[in-house]
Amino acid sequence: MPYVIHALDRGDAGDLRVRTRSEHLAYVGGFDILYGGPLLDEEGAMCGSLIVLDVESRKEAEGFAAGDPYVVAGLFERVAITGFKPVLGT
Repeated sequence: MPYVIHALDRGDAGDLRVRTRSEHLAYVGGFDILYGGPLLDEEGAMCGSLIVLDVESRKEAEGFAAGDPYVVAGLFERVAITGFKPVLGT
C-alpha cells in the first residue's frame, strides 16, 4: 500500500539538508519509492520532502521514516505519514 511521507524542515536547520543529502539519497535508493523529492518554498529553496513509498504497513513506513538520515540528523520540524489510495494519474 502506498504511504505518503510529508516532512517539513526546521526553520533553523541551516545547511543540514545539504550536508546530509548524499546519505539520504543513498538510503532511499534501497526502498520501493513510487516517487518523491524536495518541497520548495516560494523562492525555490528546498524546505521539506515528499515521498510516496510502497510498503505493506504503516509500521514499515514509520520504520523507513525513522531510519532516514534526514530524520536521524534532526532536519525536520514535522513529519506526517498517511496511507494513500491513487486514483488520478495512475
